[in-house]
Amino acid sequence: MKRFFSFLFLLHVLIIQVAAQTRNEAYIFSYFKGNGKDGLHLAYSSDGYNWKALKGDQSFLAPVLSKDSLMRDPCIIRGSDGLFHMVWTVSWTDKGIGYASSRDLINWSEQKYIPVMAHEEGARNCWAPEITYDQATDTYLIYWATTIPDRFTETASTADNGYNHRMYYVTTKDFKKFSETKLLYDPGFNVIDATIVKDGNRFVMFLKDETREPAQKNLKVAFSQRLTGPYTKASEPITGKYWAEGPTVLKTGEEWIVYFDKYTEHKYGAVRSSDLKNWTDISDKISLPSGIRHGTVLKVTQKELSKLLEAK
Repeated sequence: MKRFFSFLFLLHVLIIQVAAQTRNEAYIFSYFKGNGKDGLHLAYSSDGYNWKALKGDQSFLAPVLSKDSLMRDPCIIRGSDGLFHMVWTVSWTDKGIGYASSRDLINWSEQKYIPVMAHEEGARNCWAPEITYDQATDTYLIYWATTIPDRFTETASTADNGYNHRMYYVTTKDFKKFSETKLLYDPGFNVIDATIVKDGNRFVMFLKDETREPAQKNLKVAFSQRLTGPYTKASEPITGKYWAEGPTVLKTGEEWIVYFDKYTEHKYGAVRSSDLKNWTDISDKISLPSGIRHGTVLKVTQKELSKLLEAK
């Protein structure tokens, strides 16, 4: 019976590979290694399960912003303008984030610092920024986690070293002019690492419950009819009895895969669902480059992948 189920799984993966090739698609995983000093790394896959590092796992872009010069949590999306847009964490303590764009994921624009929390004198950080595009309004939502002391004091005692995060956002149409910063999500607990995807007529937010006492450190889901919210109460954990962070999401056919960093175990994990309610752990089914840390998954064409494979 075990062999039978193994055969079914392998058949399932093969079908996904053939479908991806038929659609002329491939998948790219942006990520960082270590503390993020050497910058942007990329991996590729044809099935969403087996990932290989590009460029010999060398950096595609070195960070130059902020006193720390880090490039952590790189999030890349393809914009409506045809460009790839990337944001990232530039420092553990800065009040802004990094931004750059590219046409091919190889050659990048000048790096730009966006001071999204400069107006908040006490803001301690801007962590793990992400971008989601809203086709209905032709607008990009940029969102991240920040701790502002003396805010949300009801959960301050559950935090690590006084870090009591909530999710904030700005919007932009051109990555030149930005709206004022607003609160995106207060789930009633310390939250980081949100990422939002579209599912039909609704938006789905995957997030990390960062509560230290009593320990949560797991991933949950919330839903909204609008990209800027309001979002529902966070679900029960979709990850297991291990600490997880940095979710990123890929949809292949009718299947959703959420990848995440099992950061205390120094390895990656994943869960899978067809309905965003019932989740199966498939951590033993995936293979990713050694040392991979928080990033995002996106789709590219086979032609784009071919150029990336040639990059030196």
